[in-house]
Amino acid sequence: MPDILQRWLPFLFARSHVSLAVVSSAPKTLHPAWLVLLTSVWLATVCNVPLWREVASLPGNTGLRAWFFELAFAVIIAAGNVALLSLLAWGRALKPVLVLVVLMAAFGAYFMLSYGIVIDATMLTNVFQTDVREAGDLLNWRMLVTVLVLAGPPLWWLRRCSVRRLGTLRQIGHNILLLLVAVVVLVASLLLVFQDFASTMRNHTQLRYLINPLNSIYALGHIATKPLRLDSSTLMPVGRDAKLGASYVGQAKPPLLVLVVGETARSGNFGLNGYVRDTTPLLSARRDVVSAPNAWSCGTSTASSLPCMFSHLGREGFEGRKTNFENLMDVLHHAGLAVLWLDNQSGCKGVCDRVGQASTTDLRDPLLCPAGECLDAIMLKGLEARLAALPAEQRARGTVVVMHQMGSHGPAYYKRSNVAHKRFGPECTSNALQECGQDQVVNAYDNSIVATDDFLHSTIQWLQAQATQTQTAMVYVSDHGESLGEGNIYLHGLPYAIAPDVQKHVPWITWLSPAMQERSGMTTGCLQKELAQRRITHDAYFHSVLGLMDVQTAIYQPAQDIYAPCRASGVAQAPAKRS
Repeated sequence: MPDILQRWLPFLFARSHVSLAVVSSAPKTLHPAWLVLLTSVWLATVCNVPLWREVASLPGNTGLRAWFFELAFAVIIAAGNVALLSLLAWGRALKPVLVLVVLMAAFGAYFMLSYGIVIDATMLTNVFQTDVREAGDLLNWRMLVTVLVLAGPPLWWLRRCSVRRLGTLRQIGHNILLLLVAVVVLVASLLLVFQDFASTMRNHTQLRYLINPLNSIYALGHIATKPLRLDSSTLMPVGRDAKLGASYVGQAKPPLLVLVVGETARSGNFGLNGYVRDTTPLLSARRDVVSAPNAWSCGTSTASSLPCMFSHLGREGFEGRKTNFENLMDVLHHAGLAVLWLDNQSGCKGVCDRVGQASTTDLRDPLLCPAGECLDAIMLKGLEARLAALPAEQRARGTVVVMHQMGSHGPAYYKRSNVAHKRFGPECTSNALQECGQDQVVNAYDNSIVATDDFLHSTIQWLQAQATQTQTAMVYVSDHGESLGEGNIYLHGLPYAIAPDVQKHVPWITWLSPAMQERSGMTTGCLQKELAQRRITHDAYFHSVLGLMDVQTAIYQPAQDIYAPCRASGVAQAPAKRS
């Protein structure tokens, strides 16, 4: 057996001067396996600082047993890297592959260190779907320095060393043996600490998302194989039987519903919901709004939450679906209503693909678009003209407009509010949130909520101005929440099972004009009492909007309609005074 190993893996049996060559500044040629092995060790140790920091903080992780566990864990990761890279160690492609993996690990380590995030398929989907504006908010000097420190040394070494060229058959043999050795080492190391390893991974599931760069590579594989699990070529119809209910018979005025989709808004930071700061002075002063303080999202990122909340499937059904379905926007369109999606962010994530849509991100307004980035108020400018351009026959029945906010999108929270909204200071004016104290981060975030308060109040005022022509209503729901440094976690996008509540607890606010209350048979006062304590989720969004617009279809579930109890009761109450 030693003779076979020496023949096929000569780098393991090289003389001492070869070992010195490995670490010297300019070796002449190296066996491909050395590049794989040494790069794997660098990745498992230096580029996994976020993982080792988390492991070191685990309860009871002290003493020699803890050190032995961490050493075995590092060997397991290094062996896993070797096993993976052994499949890629092919001639001229080896160096580019190693460079790509090292850079991937360096950037992954930076984001995990800086924002306390983990990397999974959802997080990478967010990366792929972001736009230039959002990506620019993440660039800073700390990223450059961190990436240079983590990736610079191995990239410099890879640049200087040359790789021994092997014949095809010999390369295949070496790679197979390298893979087998890596698997043996991995299994042996795992067996040595299996009890501790199994317990740790079971009780601290977030660790699996910190193993760098295997987490990113696994996530990429999960995304690449998605077509095997989800038939994206087929779109299943939903609500093709949709029709307008009795409230449309002989109507004097058509309904106009504005659905405001919030971004990164935390329910707990709304003064309307009992926050210690008055971040919603305009809404709190109104007696005609309804806030549901116990509302929860179906995802922790826009890419996962937005399609889910507009789906009829609910969170569990949406995550486990085998094919794509039409959504709420399609059903409203099937019913014959005029539908428009207006976006001030990075797109509708496929929700508005088959209905009218427009974007405000390219508009240039000196007041509303400072530095080329538009505040949400830009969506109200010229809205009448946008609606007038919709088919007249559909508008005569009714209209639903979705306004997708930039909201409180981070990390540059300070950009989401203008001078008039900056009630709390000093605020963090850096996109590297770790440079600021948490109080400064919260100040900047809370100012963005003040801006959202102003936008929602202005939207209600705009709707009130349409009262001579339409019967109006507004529903505001955020797609997900945000972490602001609690537990050294920032931003959002953690896997739902391990995400803190602040990333899932969202505001849900409803406003109905007197005409819409009369049309729907429900009152603001009833809704305020019904939703004061009731736990609701995004699962109810699809059915609640259909119920509010009196769209009848077999897919509608009254039990999921949060407005149904007040509509069914027909209780005529005066709006309750908000404390």
